[in-house]
Amino acid sequence: PGLCPGPTDIQCCLPGTDAGPRPDGGGAITPADVLARLGVCTRIGGDYAKDVGGTANIPVCQTANVVWWTADFDVDCDGGRGAICMSDPDYLPDTSAVDSMGRPLDASTLPFIVIPLASTRFRYADHGISAGQVALVLYGGRMVFGIFGDAGPASIIGEGSFAMAEALGIPSNPSTGGVDSGVTYLVFTGPG
Repeated sequence: PGLCPGPTDIQCCLPGTDAGPRPDGGGAITPADVLARLGVCTRIGGDYAKDVGGTANIPVCQTANVVWWTADFDVDCDGGRGAICMSDPDYLPDTSAVDSMGRPLDASTLPFIVIPLASTRFRYADHGISAGQVALVLYGGRMVFGIFGDAGPASIIGEGSFAMAEALGIPSNPSTGGVDSGVTYLVFTGPG
């Protein structure tokens, strides 16, 4: 329990489930199955905006060992070593998390999510989340595992790496890509 070898075994990470086949005997676990398991949002902290200057109406929720939110998807290219990322006008060479060699994560090849910097609104560390924590992102009919790889502005939420956008089928151009809504981010909490 607590380790998810792949999308068909995600039930081992979600509350009220255990490893094994889907309860209905069907095939692979779908994003709809995961969303149904999350249940009602138990809010933790204050609400976030999708973009700077926007309305703060996106709650961060917690269900057992999962912290989650549903928001937009802005493309983060920080740390990316590919030409597309390095051409981003908002490009930063560093990420909050680093790889095993101490280098910034490569947003152009590694699926990761961005969590807001700690504030009075929400402090991820207070909920058993640290850099490198396993994450799952749902969009449409797709689910992609990644990690918490970068921290972003303290007042907005809804951002992931170029590679995460590509894997989810979201337009990945760092200047013009992303989507306005419908993306659910899950972060599994605790050391497991």
